[in-house]
Amino acid sequence: MDMSFDADDEFFRSDVRKFFTDDYPHDLVIKAASGIELSKIDYQRSERALASKGWLCVNWPVEYGGPGWTANQKYIFDQELELAGAIGPVPMGVIYVGPVICAFGDEEQKARWLPGIRESTTFWAQGYSEPGSGSDLASLQCRAERDGDVYVVNGEKIWTSLAQHADWIFALVRTSHEDVKQQGITFLCAPMDSPGIMVHPITLIDGQQSLNRVTFDNVRVPISYRIGNEGEGWNYANYLLGNERTSYAHVAGKRMQMAAMSEYAKKNPTLVSDKSFWSEFSNLEIRLDALDLTVLRVLSIISDGETPGDEASILKILATEIAQDITELSMTSKAYPSLGSFDENVPGVEGAKATMHYFGTRAQSIYGGSNEIQKNIIAKRVLGL
Repeated sequence: MDMSFDADDEFFRSDVRKFFTDDYPHDLVIKAASGIELSKIDYQRSERALASKGWLCVNWPVEYGGPGWTANQKYIFDQELELAGAIGPVPMGVIYVGPVICAFGDEEQKARWLPGIRESTTFWAQGYSEPGSGSDLASLQCRAERDGDVYVVNGEKIWTSLAQHADWIFALVRTSHEDVKQQGITFLCAPMDSPGIMVHPITLIDGQQSLNRVTFDNVRVPISYRIGNEGEGWNYANYLLGNERTSYAHVAGKRMQMAAMSEYAKKNPTLVSDKSFWSEFSNLEIRLDALDLTVLRVLSIISDGETPGDEASILKILATEIAQDITELSMTSKAYPSLGSFDENVPGVEGAKATMHYFGTRAQSIYGGSNEIQKNIIAKRVLGL
């Protein structure tokens, strides 16, 4: 595998870096670094800045607004976005449902939904998990029954990220009960202002609201809002999840955390000679290099026009476990500056940030499909065990 970047790649890197330095809204960088909850307007300003360059829908086919980048260019862009401290695109529209619409939607659906995602005028939510169906997503019970030209949807979804901002929701719903539970699942899209849809906030311990419960009470959804064929939603969901897994790595951000932790430790009289600390630190560096290579391999698959497939579960496991271990080492060694900008004039701020990041990474191996489920996928579908 050729890991080198040629002159064109480096010119591209310079162009991207110049954009984030000169044209990207600097106040958004400051707000994102502060830990203050971002508003819908913040997300839209960030996405529209990227869209102005044609850099928002980076994994979309060129005919639908993608930039046509190589694997190296996608990798460089992700690096520079994180190094700049910019706000990453909200994934539900750009990374999740957008590619599904491109691949499986009809022409009317593409015309209806893709421009709003591409221009960041329409926000989406993802209706997957339910109170009794988290890691075992195929056991979902939110049902949709045909009534002429509409589906009548009843049930609920939970842990629905940023649903309070969403204009549309895409959801997996059960349209029939089959012997194999993955069958009989349909992929539906619905406007969030539909009669019968209610968003119930889930307030986190820090007071922020990023998660919600969404209920459906006799919600009437036109059949024309169904993606693909009835009962084949599980296939489209797997396609979506393959793209979702590739967005978990955040290698550049992790390298920034490691660099800050190293710099701090070298100035700390206790840590500088702590062999146990440096052994764990070196192990993390090696694992991060392995993750980096895996990301490049997956991006190469996407650039060749293929989907990552079940192998993308490897990325999910690697990325979440490394994220957890970085924050854990930072906490146990009290190397707090690795988790945010250090402000020595505000006692306790770094410890509070470190704690927030530490607990935040605990959830990473649960949401988006638990690591245990990812290992089952690899065992069954990749290794054939």
